[in-house]
Amino acid sequence: MDEVEDSDMKLSKLLEKLTCTCVQGSIDKEISGVVFDSRKAGRGSLFVCIKGAVSDGHKYAAQVAEAGAAAILVQDPVEVPEGVTVIRTEDTRLALALTAAAWFDYPAEKLKTIGVTGTKGKTTTAYMVRSILENAGHQVGLIGTIETIIKDTVIPSENTTPESYLVQEYFAQMVEAGCDCVVMEVSSQAMMMHRVAGILFDYGIFTNIEPDHIGPNEHASFEEYLACKSLLLQQCRVGIVNRDDEHYEKMIAGHTCKLETYGFQKEADLRAADARLISRPGYLGIAYHVEGLLELDVEIDIPGKFSIYNSLTAIAICRHFGVSGDDIKKALKGAKVKGRVEMIPVSDAFTLMIDYAHNAMSLESLLTTLREYNPHRLVCLFGCGGNRDRARRFEMGEISGRLADFTIITSDNPRKEEPQAIIDDIKTGMNKTDGKYVEIINRKEAIAYAIHHGEPGDIIILAGKGHEDYQIIGTTKHHMDERELIADILEEDRKKG
Repeated sequence: MDEVEDSDMKLSKLLEKLTCTCVQGSIDKEISGVVFDSRKAGRGSLFVCIKGAVSDGHKYAAQVAEAGAAAILVQDPVEVPEGVTVIRTEDTRLALALTAAAWFDYPAEKLKTIGVTGTKGKTTTAYMVRSILENAGHQVGLIGTIETIIKDTVIPSENTTPESYLVQEYFAQMVEAGCDCVVMEVSSQAMMMHRVAGILFDYGIFTNIEPDHIGPNEHASFEEYLACKSLLLQQCRVGIVNRDDEHYEKMIAGHTCKLETYGFQKEADLRAADARLISRPGYLGIAYHVEGLLELDVEIDIPGKFSIYNSLTAIAICRHFGVSGDDIKKALKGAKVKGRVEMIPVSDAFTLMIDYAHNAMSLESLLTTLREYNPHRLVCLFGCGGNRDRARRFEMGEISGRLADFTIITSDNPRKEEPQAIIDDIKTGMNKTDGKYVEIINRKEAIAYAIHHGEPGDIIILAGKGHEDYQIIGTTKHHMDERELIADILEEDRKKG
């Protein structure tokens, strides 16, 4: 018998939380690794056959058996040599989550886990929670739309919530690095595809719900979308929910956790009162008083009413960690999220900010929020992605034309489309309004135009790219960070005097 490495694990141990049947071979064997990519299957591995949108892992069963896989987890029949163990289960995505948790020795149980779901606010809330807890001395891992953070290691994200195996691997690395808690964004797709299966979150946050992610390869209906989101409240010990959301009753239906609520309504356990906008040249913020479970005055450097909801959620979480009021206030004042209403200091005369708003709903919410600050002019710079739904372009053009005083239409990620064709689609929506606009294809030139034509009291928003530091032209990602473009423009201006 081959020598077993220290990292090997009994197949029976890997399957201990799984409902399954051994249809061939024995579960009394050592496994050298859990894989779901056939190219990574090697000697002694357990291969989990996942049915994806593009390919089906079951097709590679014979190939991984030949590569030396010791066992294969399936939901459909496969034919492999007798020496290979075949385990059958109802859903291999669920199986991957549970076997990965076992492989990494259940790291979630060694961390305080905080899951954040909702249509909007997940990212900002997650960063605010992390900021407050770190400020209070905790070591906090983060998994989200922008990146995964494990101590000093930063890994750019491909999905809001990674595949279940990666989630467990990241958790294990966090434990190894000395983290005591983790905050992660949990998408509806992640719930539907069992990416967080087997994790009982200590705290589950539900920010809000609006019709989104409905269509091919996403959710069939709003009801399905809501049902997937609400599953988090059946997978956490304490659920913290927005009491003001119009779908509140449906959000909490079937919950199995202890519930806490936040919002402006008097029924909320943690309430915001006396909210006021703060505006001065180059700076926008909001201040309010917290009452109910906690008494506190708060000011945040992120504009808009939604910032109150995001920060209330973070405060609700951090109350459970015994964080002092002073620590909460200090951390919230410094909480920044890259590409989410991120203010870039450019001028004492006007305010310039970058935001990820890249669809009609988020752009409308953003422009409506900024309009409340009564700017001299609200200037919106944006483009739309190529090889995507054209209807989004018409809608975004119409929204900017209606809500902004001036629009600069430019290029986003054109992909395989002509940038001018995308701009023409945006103009179709824009022309339904009386909105004034210019079109400048080159994004750097468009940003330079916005800065050079900024007037005292303006709020200028660069929308659509947010945290992204690239532009996709054809199939190639080219480095492009709007912060760097702004710095280049200012440096060029300085040299010109």
